[in-house]
Amino acid sequence: MSPHAAGPAREPDPAPAREADRALAGAARHSAGRTAAVLGCSLAAAAAALAEPAVLGRTLDLLLRRDPSAPVWTLLCAAVIAAEILLDAAAARLTGDVDARSTARLRRLGLARLLATAPHHAAGHAPGDTAARLTAHAAEAGKVPAAVAHGVAALLPPLGAMAALLLIDLWTALTFLLGLPLLVLLLRAFTRDTLSSVARYQQVQLATAGRLVEALSGARTIAAAGTADRERARILARLPELGAEGRRMWQVYGGTTARSAILMPILLYAVLAVGGIRLSAGAVGVGELLAAVRYAGLAAGVGAVTGALGAVVRGRAAARRTAALLALPPLAHGRAQLPAGGPGTLELRGVDVVRGGSVVLRNVSLVLPGGSTVAVVGRSGAGKTLFAAVAGRLTDPDAGQVLLDGVPLRELAADALRGEVGYAFDRPALLGETIGDAIGFGAGPDPGPQAVRAAARAAGADPFVQRLPDGYATRLADAPLSGGEVQRLGLARAFCHAGRLLVLDDATSSLDTVTAREVERALAREIRPGTRIVVAHRLSSAARADLVVWLERGRLRGVGTHAELWRSEPSYREVFAADTTALPGARPDDRPASASKQEAGR
Repeated sequence: MSPHAAGPAREPDPAPAREADRALAGAARHSAGRTAAVLGCSLAAAAAALAEPAVLGRTLDLLLRRDPSAPVWTLLCAAVIAAEILLDAAAARLTGDVDARSTARLRRLGLARLLATAPHHAAGHAPGDTAARLTAHAAEAGKVPAAVAHGVAALLPPLGAMAALLLIDLWTALTFLLGLPLLVLLLRAFTRDTLSSVARYQQVQLATAGRLVEALSGARTIAAAGTADRERARILARLPELGAEGRRMWQVYGGTTARSAILMPILLYAVLAVGGIRLSAGAVGVGELLAAVRYAGLAAGVGAVTGALGAVVRGRAAARRTAALLALPPLAHGRAQLPAGGPGTLELRGVDVVRGGSVVLRNVSLVLPGGSTVAVVGRSGAGKTLFAAVAGRLTDPDAGQVLLDGVPLRELAADALRGEVGYAFDRPALLGETIGDAIGFGAGPDPGPQAVRAAARAAGADPFVQRLPDGYATRLADAPLSGGEVQRLGLARAFCHAGRLLVLDDATSSLDTVTAREVERALAREIRPGTRIVVAHRLSSAARADLVVWLERGRLRGVGTHAELWRSEPSYREVFAADTTALPGARPDDRPASASKQEAGR
């Protein structure tokens, strides 16, 4: 399919702010000890910074008076400065730990919820979108706990400095207070503008990442169509917008810094002027004037508060996007177990499935006998794949219920469900390091090399695996596999873990006719007995099945043997029209033996 088929990347609605805040609070609790240490070190460093002007001023006065205690105060001054430096370094070191742990937790939670939800919910987020949420945005959100600690500590120097100014000289303190409303307005504007700019930047970032991953997944199509230049232009189309939003963020930050750079010197000069007048009047000493100027600088230290506030604002905006994954509904499991030795009887009772506001499966009710092979047939869009997903609980119906050996699938424990229900798909994902790992991959115990090879033989995969350089030990990354070979390995994995219910969702579509029939025979004779649901497109697959479930536009059109449906339903024969006329000279006798025999006996 062309990468353009899906249309432009659509930005999902961000998760509610409270969901993001809960995730951030959980991340903070996860590293509570380290976060508290960051706060403690930062507060202690701030306290040292507050003590420094007073100690420095006192030391200066003593030195000017040649007081004998001046050397002691000089050492104390050096100790305070050294303590501030060491505490700042410790806070920075701990901040890295907290950021890493918080980021890892957010990523684990997001990934766990992504894997725990129904596949159609997970598919609502494009791969590039998901990757951005779990990488860049999770890393930005992971900085919030430590940034909050730094922000709290950053408030201490201005507040403490203001109190110290009041203690040193009331008139000097009042001079500084006149400029305080301007600082408050500066911080308020910075917070508002940063939040809106960051949100737009991250939205464009997600859309661009989604286009990039989409193009990578369709690289062969792009190369074959010769549209590389067009795709490059499409991926980079919003780059100017991304650059504009990035520049706007820096303009907001730079504007705030520039305004504070103008405001702070004015305040300091005003404090210095008033302090000089008070010094000439004998109300304050030289050391006190020095301390007052230093405290005014600390009180006007909008930079530290702005930096921490900016990190919190950016992190919260990123957390809302990461938390969108946490808002995915989990596919919850019960605690029930299946009855021992059950045959795999599957029952659907009034099943409805709704997708995008439309009913895709409507009022499907039937019983599939245990141990039978059931072919699910129908035209494209009839609901076959969704039927297969509901049958093994890859998704839940919106109405009705599905039972396996009398137990509702919703009530089954996860291990009981996945231990007895297996799947094979048309385009399987091979997981593991080696070919053998990919076949043995599953929730249960390691099946062992003999079981792996037996499953590969049943799926027709053993011959080509044996030809690989290291056989079953060949690394997947080093194995040149065709589409049909990948599909056979997916079948082998399903056969290796076959339980009382096995669902093959178009899992033989890439196999040649001979191999497909060999797989069908192996399924009937070599694989553990149980119920088999086969989403079928080949006439031979339907003919070999014990029962055929015929779907049309999401409704159950008919249930019976292939021969019965073939004989009585012309519309059923039309489902396989392409199959029966695919070869030159195709004759009615090309139909399955069961159908020919029944028609001959009429």
